[in-house]
Amino acid sequence: MQSFRTEIENPIVERDILELERKIALFKEGKIDEEKFRSLRLARGVYGQRQPGVQMIRIKLPYGRVTGDQLRRICKVSEEYSTGRLHITTRQDIQIHYVSLDRTPELWAELEKDDVTLREACGNTVRNVTASETAGIDPNEPFDVTPYADATFKYFLRNPICQEMGRKFKMSFSSSDEDTGLAYMHDLGFIPKVKTIDGKEVRGFKVLLGGGLGSQPRHGDVIAEFLETDQLIPLIEVVLRIFDRHGERARRNKARMKFLVKDLGLEAFLELVEQERKALPFHSYPLDFENSEAGQKLPNPEKPELGAELGLDFELWKQTNVLPQKQAGYVAVGVRVPLGDFYISQARALADLVQKYANDEVRFTLRQNFLIRDVREDLVPYFYQELKKIGLAERGYNSLGDITACPGTDTCNLGIASSTGIAVELEKVILDEYPQYLKNKDLVIKISGCMNACGQHNMAHIGFQGMSMRVGKTVIPALQVLLGGGNLGDGNGRFADKVTKIPSRRGPEALRILLNDFEANSGDLDFLSYYDEKGQIYFYELIKELADSSKVTEADRIDWGREENYEVAVGVGECAGVVIDLVATLLLEAKEKLDLGQESLENGRWSDSIYHHYAGLINAAKALLLGEDVSTNSYANIISLFDEKFVETGKVNLGRSFADKVYEIKNHEPSEEFAKAYAAQALEIYQVLKNYREEEVEA
Repeated sequence: MQSFRTEIENPIVERDILELERKIALFKEGKIDEEKFRSLRLARGVYGQRQPGVQMIRIKLPYGRVTGDQLRRICKVSEEYSTGRLHITTRQDIQIHYVSLDRTPELWAELEKDDVTLREACGNTVRNVTASETAGIDPNEPFDVTPYADATFKYFLRNPICQEMGRKFKMSFSSSDEDTGLAYMHDLGFIPKVKTIDGKEVRGFKVLLGGGLGSQPRHGDVIAEFLETDQLIPLIEVVLRIFDRHGERARRNKARMKFLVKDLGLEAFLELVEQERKALPFHSYPLDFENSEAGQKLPNPEKPELGAELGLDFELWKQTNVLPQKQAGYVAVGVRVPLGDFYISQARALADLVQKYANDEVRFTLRQNFLIRDVREDLVPYFYQELKKIGLAERGYNSLGDITACPGTDTCNLGIASSTGIAVELEKVILDEYPQYLKNKDLVIKISGCMNACGQHNMAHIGFQGMSMRVGKTVIPALQVLLGGGNLGDGNGRFADKVTKIPSRRGPEALRILLNDFEANSGDLDFLSYYDEKGQIYFYELIKELADSSKVTEADRIDWGREENYEVAVGVGECAGVVIDLVATLLLEAKEKLDLGQESLENGRWSDSIYHHYAGLINAAKALLLGEDVSTNSYANIISLFDEKFVETGKVNLGRSFADKVYEIKNHEPSEEFAKAYAAQALEIYQVLKNYREEEVEA
């Protein structure tokens, strides 16, 4: 297991992995609290799954891009440490399951050999930065957002401002006004725009803030119609600083950005943003990618020999799975991956295919598929032939029959009912009874196993949410049926209405009723227009008979994909980590942050040093407050309560208020002079607080 120490060239990455290994050992020895250890491993992509004793590993793939070599590396790791099955998430990541905790440092080290990371794939961090899979090839795009998404990912990875926020933070870049990146449902969403200024075309973004799904979906607010690209990184950083300071930390279900914006009000939030700008290390962060885009090369391989005649299946597949590109003579091939699950034998063959005959990359999609880009048009038959050999030539890419579903009760602690099981059944219904819908890309079905909406069910035209239903003295698996959600483009979307709850076993019949009614009565209307014309009550009446619990049968007691009677078994979710309330642990953590601050100071990273010292002071103050049984719910709350409980009462003498000292961070530019002064002050305050705590314990 120690061999990775000499094989990793990046010392920062090596330290990350060694730190994980060390903390695993301390946890096993009982020297780290379980909840604190959970927070640490989540930020390193190690997620507890439903089955005890094993972990899910989330591999972070910015904007879903993976090269052939990286895909082979992921296969090697899955084969060695997991089950050989790869799962594509709705955030363009790859997950592997059933991994032993002890082997996660070694696994991570293996991935890093091809520049693949686990860092900040889970936990209270900036999660994977997603983007339209067509970015760079979209015929309708103003410019390629890929390099901007990449710059965002790199800038905020390991950035001290977003390592331990109150909750996770999600960003997305769309390629065009079609908004296939779903900007409106992200904490920050970006849609590319071009504007003429002084006779010159200037690149920028429409920006949306505070969107989200879950049990209380919220549409993002437009905070900029046109933000020039040099302001992208500064805006994200200042928003993250405000979220880190003011975001809820005690009530986990209220800790997302959408709740902070709602509670403060958009205007007040943006005022805080303006007040914080002085503290930024960059007031302009130029991102000039025009020249790099112009230098991009397209593949021109020798044409391979084709086997037997392909026939009608190929023609049908081509209608739904081949997408136009803005590059003349090239197309993209969409590969439908049912439920996002495929295997390493398929992935290895895929890696060979894209390296030899495409542009050596695959983009995983928000709908759990993948897109092969830059395929020369005359090679499309060959790609179909090769994909069919490995079982990846199903037609209906991004169609109604291409259903999105989270893992649900298969592996997730929060799953209430099986999302994958019902998804399989609904796909069968569409394929066998409504094959015409395999061409329909205007209707979307999404399924989540619980209210947290990892399957994005509440923004679909037809959505299903896993639930339970009490019938007499027993509980059966159920589905909430939601209708009328959808992406309207240019940062506009709508969330689905809850129509009724039905036993899970009746899900296929509900779909039949809905599709039959739509086909018979909608005329020329699209589904959303038809839904609006008829209204929520009409659809309730249409399927209400399926909700009748008096007609429950024995079959209704068994969930899809299962053989045994249903039991509710919801564990502790780890989607965003847990707040730690141990005084000693917090003081130790405060010292670790101060040490990181000193290291940043020595390396001339003034802004990083300031923020590490700031975070160290917050942790030390929280430790003393918790020692007095004082509850806190945000960093700003910690600062004010510390003054109230310790400084104003004379228990701790800092010369002036804690707030005055801590908030110097937002009143000064991050210069060398200020960084050194702030560091010295932070170390002095920490020592005072540490001495106070030791005296209290001894007393």
